[in-house]
Amino acid sequence: MQTKYQLYIGASVLAGVLLTLGFKDVYPDLERRYRQRKRRASVVRDAPTPSAKRRLSLRDNTSRSRSLAPGGPIPEGVEGLIGNTPLFKIKSLSDETGCEILAKAEFLNGAGNSPKDRVALSIIQIAEEDGLISPDSGDTIYEGTVGSTGISLAAICRAKGYLAHICMPDDQAEEKYSLLLKLGAVVDKVRPAPIVDPNHFVNRARSLAEAHTNDPEKRGRGIFADQFETDANWMAHFNGTGPEIYEQTTGRLDAFVTGAGTGGTISGVARYLKPRIERLKVVLADPQGSGLYNRIKFGVMFDPKEREGTRRRHQVDTIVEGIGINRVTRNLEAGRQLIDDAVRVTDAQASAMGRWLVEKDGLFVGSSSAVNCVAATKVARQLGPGHTIVTILCDSGTRHLSKFWAKAGDIGGSNEMTLDAVLTASDS
Repeated sequence: MQTKYQLYIGASVLAGVLLTLGFKDVYPDLERRYRQRKRRASVVRDAPTPSAKRRLSLRDNTSRSRSLAPGGPIPEGVEGLIGNTPLFKIKSLSDETGCEILAKAEFLNGAGNSPKDRVALSIIQIAEEDGLISPDSGDTIYEGTVGSTGISLAAICRAKGYLAHICMPDDQAEEKYSLLLKLGAVVDKVRPAPIVDPNHFVNRARSLAEAHTNDPEKRGRGIFADQFETDANWMAHFNGTGPEIYEQTTGRLDAFVTGAGTGGTISGVARYLKPRIERLKVVLADPQGSGLYNRIKFGVMFDPKEREGTRRRHQVDTIVEGIGINRVTRNLEAGRQLIDDAVRVTDAQASAMGRWLVEKDGLFVGSSSAVNCVAATKVARQLGPGHTIVTILCDSGTRHLSKFWAKAGDIGGSNEMTLDAVLTASDS
């Protein structure tokens, strides 16, 4: 009997050893899948869902952000300087319209100085949780961008032990290329091309990431950030920007106005605010040459500047960088049904608003911020006095000197321009 019992014990030990050996190779993949399922299961129930078939994770990416209270915890690294940006009143626009026009100062995010800091950090954190990247291993993050996301990724990658390889159209402001190089990123300039072209900057970044991973001679892995399609984008704004706006306004606002490039900001903020604020109006600010205005207003993706034989650029015919696109991304789709209206802003109006903000308020902003302010002012005029409108100031004008501000011109002398002249400005 004892011999039989010993045989049972021996067989059990042997089976345990074999199972351990069998699972040790597949465990990392099982753990990664478990984390993905756990994240999907944590969907916030009161957020509108773009598709009943897809359950998404919503998590707080700003929990380590800087404290706004005196004597609060000291932030750790540049990651701690992301989020909790101030919301302030633009005095000149508010005085002229009789509304409170409030701006979320996203240019004060501390890594890449734009709202893309939130997105870049979210992408990296999720990739780390899924076991796709690990610090100081040679892992490289590839991204196709017109600038701001690349700058944010380059800064945060350096802080967290990764490398950044950025593919950009070759017609962007020179300041962006220079800044990326100073942050240690590899900068790959490509000719503007339609998204169906394999040489489009987004497609090139994807293919380079795959080639890196498959090359045994290259150290580490290549990861494609995929800012236009990844849910980590709009989720960063659902978890961060939206709640911050709600808290800073105590939930009292009538309209949220912003542009869309990837669509992550407008979708994430709309998904957070819409269920919580009755009658909130969400408005897209769109530059000339972009098809999103017509997509929201009329359900079609078309702009007159995209007619056959008239298009001068492959993507969007405007001096505005960072917003405007001629395709619907996954991130825009995540909140498109929550967007109530759209406002078209011309290059001339954006340039005039850039000058106005410097001369009236001492605010030196980039092109997308100027577009947002034009649209927010138009919405204020539509709603009438006594309303509160929130918009986004994306980045500083210092990275738009050679393009947007070259057209806007120098500031000097007394300013006799009226707000009506700003809102109706046209190219001469």
